[in-house]
Amino acid sequence: MGQITGRNQNCNIILASQSPRRRELLERMGLCFDVLPVDLDETLDPGIPVRDAVVKLARGKALAAAAKYNSCAIIAADTLVECGGRILGKPADENEAFDMIKLLSGNWHNVMTGVCVAHGRDIMDACETTRVHFTKMTDDEIRWYLSTGESMDKAGAYGIQGYAGAFIDSIQGDYFNVMGLPMAALLKMLKSCGVV
Repeated sequence: MGQITGRNQNCNIILASQSPRRRELLERMGLCFDVLPVDLDETLDPGIPVRDAVVKLARGKALAAAAKYNSCAIIAADTLVECGGRILGKPADENEAFDMIKLLSGNWHNVMTGVCVAHGRDIMDACETTRVHFTKMTDDEIRWYLSTGESMDKAGAYGIQGYAGAFIDSIQGDYFNVMGLPMAALLKMLKSCGVV
């Protein structure tokens, strides 16, 4: 898909995220882009549904970046995990990461990513949901996983593309969504906005 950037050479794309996984996925799509992380208060309103929360956060990041670079197409995203009615963002420390993995162990959970594309007057957003099932993990397996250092910067305290993949036995939906960016949904949005 390398020719994806060829249609509109005058359009600069900015990824409003510091996530290395999102950068990797945009590169896999063949997009040329710059990275502009945005500082945004990510405190959630009490009682807001997860899918509304991730869209609101993604839209807030996109609009904050668009205010600085209004001639560019902005891509922003936010991912949260929901399990048993609990919302799991990035763990604050290893103890919280342990509790998160313990909750996910042996259970299904939902990974929801809100995506927003802002390009001129066009602002599109969407939420993609993927269901993921973890095998039952022992406390020693959880501690081993945490020792890899992989869990600290990820919603739900795990990365499907890394060591945690060994403990995931079923997935329903977009794999890349679990990494933090649903590529097929994003491509549709970019096409709709005339970016590609």
